[in-house]
This record gives sequence, C-alpha cells and structure tokens, in this order.
Amino acid sequence: MTTSSIGFSLGIGSGIDIAKLVTDLSNASKAPKEALLKKREDLNTARISSLGEISGAIDSFASALSSLIAGGSLFTQPSVSDTSVFTASAVAGARLGSLSASVEVAQLAQAQTASSSPLASRTDPVGQGTLTINVGGTNFDVVIDSTNDNLDGLARAINASGSGVTASIVTDAGTARLVIKGQTGEAKAFTIAAAPGATSGLERFAFGPSVTGGMTQAQAAQDAILRIDGVEVRRGTNSFNDVIDGVQIDLKRAVPGTTVALGITRPTAAISQGVNDFVAAYNELMGMIAEATRAGVDGAGGPLRGDLGISEMRRQLSSLPTMVLTSDGPGPHTLAEIGVRTNRDGTLGVDMLKLQTVLAENPDGVEALFNPSQRSSSPFLDIRSLPGKVKPGTYTITNVVPGDPATGFINGIALTSSGPDLIGGASTDAVGLILGVSGPVTSATITIDPGLGGALQSIRDALRARTGPIAGSQERLSEEAEQIADDRDALEMRSQAYYNQLLNNFVAMERQVSSFKATQAYLDQQIKVWSNSKD
Repeated sequence: MTTSSIGFSLGIGSGIDIAKLVTDLSNASKAPKEALLKKREDLNTARISSLGEISGAIDSFASALSSLIAGGSLFTQPSVSDTSVFTASAVAGARLGSLSASVEVAQLAQAQTASSSPLASRTDPVGQGTLTINVGGTNFDVVIDSTNDNLDGLARAINASGSGVTASIVTDAGTARLVIKGQTGEAKAFTIAAAPGATSGLERFAFGPSVTGGMTQAQAAQDAILRIDGVEVRRGTNSFNDVIDGVQIDLKRAVPGTTVALGITRPTAAISQGVNDFVAAYNELMGMIAEATRAGVDGAGGPLRGDLGISEMRRQLSSLPTMVLTSDGPGPHTLAEIGVRTNRDGTLGVDMLKLQTVLAENPDGVEALFNPSQRSSSPFLDIRSLPGKVKPGTYTITNVVPGDPATGFINGIALTSSGPDLIGGASTDAVGLILGVSGPVTSATITIDPGLGGALQSIRDALRARTGPIAGSQERLSEEAEQIADDRDALEMRSQAYYNQLLNNFVAMERQVSSFKATQAYLDQQIKVWSNSKD
C-alpha cells in the first residue's frame, strides 16, 4: 500500500504530515458518533444495574416476610405452665382461638424391649430355621440359614423384616446378647415364635407370655395416659396432634396427680412490630423505585423512567394495602382496615392508635391478615396440604366418592386419586392441594387465603415470571445492549472506510504535488541552462 512509503507518510512532496492529518480528520468525524454510542451504552448499563437492584430488593422483601411468617412468631401459640412435663405448639396453618385446659400426664408411652441370654461371641452360631415376629396380629418371618447363622446375621435379618421391631447387640464382660425393641404403645407389643424344626439354639430367641427359656422382657409396652379436664385419653406415642384441635403435644415426663395449665399466648407485640417492619421495608423498596424513575432535565432523570416493568411493579405493590388478604370472618380483611395508610407520595404509614385498637378488639382477625389459611365447607373433606402451598382462591369440589381410590372433581376437572386422598394435579389451578376424604360430598368449597406473605409472594412471582413485566424489561435492555454493540461495530467499519478514503485521497494528492514539484524543478533547471547559454 502507499502508506508504506515513508516519503508519503511524512508529506515530503507537500510538506504536510499526512498520517497525522488523516488520523485527526478521521477521529474528528468519529468522535461525536462515538460519544452518542457511549451515552447510550452508559444509560443502558445504568438501567440494567438499577433493574437488577430493584428486582433483587423485591426478592429479598418477599423472602424476609415469608421467613418471618414461617417462623411462627406471628401465630397465636399454646402456652404451658410447666414445660418440663410437656410442650405444646400450633400445628402449621392452625388458627387457635380460645384455649384453656388442665392437663395431667399420668403415664408416658413406652416401647417393649426384650433381651436374650448371653453368648460367648457375636459370631457364635445361633441356630438355623425361622423366627416369626408378631406385631399387632401381623406376622413377619425371619429366616436364619448358613449365611447369617450368628448374632450379627440375626440382628440384620430382624431389622430387615419390616416389622418395625429393631434389634441390636450389646456386649459386656466378654459376652454378647441380642436386644429387641418395638415401637411405643400397647398396640405395638410383639411376640417371637421359633418354627418347629429349628435347629437347637434358635428357640432361645423366642419371646411371649407362654414361652419358657426364651428372651426376657426388660420393659413392657404401654400407652401414654393423660387427663384433659378430667377426661382420660390414651395414645400410643408421646407426640400427637389429634387430641386438641390445632395443637401439637409432646410429653416429657409423667407426674401423676399434678395438673399443668394449657392456654394461649397472642403475638400482639410481634404483629405490631411486624406491621411496622413491613411498612419500613415497603417504603425502602418504593424509595428505590422512585429514585430510579425520577423526572429530570436533558436526560438527567432516573435510569428506569418510563420503564414498563417498573411501572407495573409500582402499580401492583401499591395495591397491597387494599388487597383482600383473608375472607374469613367479619374482618379485618385488608391492611387498610388495621391502620396501614397510603401517603400522597406513594409510601405507607401506620396509624398506631387504630392498629392497637383493632388488635385489642379482634386479635384473631389481625393475625389472619399475615398468615395463610385454608378451610373446607364440608366436614368430610380435610385439607392436608400445608398452608401457603396452594394458589389462593375459592375452589368448588363436586361428586366426591370415598374409597381406595377416592374420586372427585375440582372446578369440573377430575382430581388425582392417591388411595383415599384426592390431589390437585397439574391440569388444575390448585396444584398441590391434598384432600383427605372421609365421606361422600355432592358439592363443597375449598377456600385458600394468601395472607400478606402469600400476597406479596404472588406479586413477586408474577413480576418475575418468565413472561412477566420484569423479564420483558430485561429482554428489552438486553436487546438494546446487543444493538449498541452492533452499532459500534458498524461505526468502526465506517470510520475505517472513511480513514482509508482520506488516506487514498491525500496519497493521490501527494503524488500529484510530487509530480508537479518534479516538473517545476526540471523547468527551473532548464531555464537556468537557457539563461547561461545566452550569456
């Protein structure tokens, strides 16, 4: 290329620094276009960053509120006057109203245990044949042959029998013995019989009222016995939630003759603090949105001003104070009804006097605003899915027939059968709904209320969905970034073409100037020759 000529590059013919001149002219043409691209790029980067910050903020807001509600601090909880005797907690989703009971724990449930006579070693033969374990009238066979004829093999075979009975080996003073333990409760008592024909020794592991020379009972199976307001109740385990509606009870020790008071503790202080914390977090998020969308002059406003996704986020969040969070009872049903007000600038405030008044008059109603709840209009349909796991709404259940499998419909669509239960499948709006069926139902309704945590999570999910407004904004910004990159490549190509054009033009000019100067020098030389010859 002509650019390889040092003379042309230095402008020997014209005296002009062509290389610098071409570069300066090319840069002068490119600079304003480059500045516009840089401005677009900086604005797009700021938009992406601001959108990511606000999207992360609503994620954190919804997650923090869900964690607070899941922690149970906003639920009414049972209170126990002596937690060394038993403890009590609310079953997930239960709404406890009044609760006052006197509880006496007369006896704890315990498991039956039996031990064998000692053997010299855990690897000594125990005898071959079949042992039959009977638990609650059901038999489970344990086969011992040449492959497992020792204490270790016997213990493994018992544990693999599916009987619910567990076996372990206890060693002491150079001997080993088999210890067998059942599950708690009288119904889980077990017996063990050695089948006729078993080789000598296996009968040592038989156990039962009529067995002699077999295993020795170390502890009898027994039920838990408690008296609630004088009424005796028996359970086969020390942990249960079917004695008092909505209350999980865990027994710790038996104290016959002593009563323990069971009541409730209302989380009024926690709810009041929760309302204020929610308002503070809401205002912080709305402040971020306001800053990102603020008005400005000559493009100096917020980076997301006019963004459709952020506008939709603001609209949906602003609906929270008046959104119906629970449909149960006379109220309150919205945050506005407990004193959460919307200020003129879009932030929220709390009328503490109104909040405290409503908390005092209807603590259950205020509590229901925060916590997801679910209820069935039929006593034959028991909702077994955890609160907050099913999309909020009212569902119509029809033509339910109990059985194994049970059958029925939800909003006209067949429910999925799972034994005696019915499940809302993927073809229904109530995905994850589990209904226990105890009788026929012609028509009933299932009501799922979101509570504040569920409502905020639904807004967050709708905004962040793959086809939601936030995803739409992110897609538009991504496309803009790609367009800027394409425009930059096009600018580079045009600038390089302009540079080459200028260089070719100036090189051609330099050649002409050099040619003219060469002609001028020749003519000057000839004139001098002619002038000298005349002299």
